[in-house]
Amino acid sequence: MQLPSAARALAGAVDSAVTAARDSDAEALRSAAAELAPYEATTLLGEIVRLLLEEGHPDGLDGDDVRAVLDGCTRTALAWLPETSPEVLLVLVAGALGIHPEEADGIDRPSPAAVALHAPLLIAYLLRRPLAGYVTAAFMEIARAETMEAP
Repeated sequence: MQLPSAARALAGAVDSAVTAARDSDAEALRSAAAELAPYEATTLLGEIVRLLLEEGHPDGLDGDDVRAVLDGCTRTALAWLPETSPEVLLVLVAGALGIHPEEADGIDRPSPAAVALHAPLLIAYLLRRPLAGYVTAAFMEIARAETMEAP
């Protein structure tokens, strides 16, 4: 699938952020996240996380699986990125699984900057194959969902 130029730019920004997270490079991740945040790529990043969670847990996720992902990602990231927020990671995993906590529940929706910093941490933690295939699959799923929703 050939992506349009705007989607290619977004994919490049995601790739830079995930690469920095995989390299445990705090300064590079902060810089890449600052470039990614204006895209407000929550939907794309959430779809990539969902794809990775489903691939890693083909029989489904239970509470222990979610806890293991959150604990592992948090511990790994805190070792080199002190501003890592377990709460933001939790909201991102929940959102990727279709659970969207409301502010009335006492959980704030993460800002685009927080998403741009934390989603690459999750993706890097879960990623076992090249990122490009997941980005393309995520764009295709978003397009499919938008087509299905359109009258």
